[in-house]
Amino acid sequence: MKKVLVINGSPRRKGLISRMLDIMIEEADFHGCEVDVIRANDLNVKPCMGCMVCRSKNACVLPKDDSVEMLHKLQLADVVIIGAPCYWGNIPGQLKLLFDRMVYGMMRDTAYFPEPLMKGKKSILISTSTTAWPWNILFRQTRGAIRALREILHYSGIKIVKTIERGGTAKHPQLSEKDKKKCRKAILCALK
Repeated sequence: MKKVLVINGSPRRKGLISRMLDIMIEEADFHGCEVDVIRANDLNVKPCMGCMVCRSKNACVLPKDDSVEMLHKLQLADVVIIGAPCYWGNIPGQLKLLFDRMVYGMMRDTAYFPEPLMKGKKSILISTSTTAWPWNILFRQTRGAIRALREILHYSGIKIVKTIERGGTAKHPQLSEKDKKKCRKAILCALK
């Protein structure tokens, strides 16, 4: 049974990101996966201090918070689905904060190049933006959020199998049949 970890970086419980993730969750459930859904805004995660001690100790020096359990969930997952709306061409701060605190368990510093610690996992990335298509891509809105996530996952060794970028959410807040189909196709790709 595949373990699917869904990380919802959107604060909006009924927004497009949440609805797109719901389609993928339903599809993963249908295919017998064990699905764990986490909302980044519900987590208690303190900001990283940049002390770099975690790199040598393989643990954060800050008091234990939800980042420790999240790292454990990430280590156990076969498939990681991350949804992040675009905030100023990037991912929301709470989601970035989470990844900052888990870096020591996702990659290890070496003398030459970071060593990925999450090899063998697959991922799907989703981003939405109020900026209309194709400007959401050309002006690096959803593309900026995807780029930030791609960077994190690349150095962690997690293979990205699909990305979905949806612009124009202000004028078109509903999911189209095409959007729904993309979500179903993406999860099937990741489960192969």
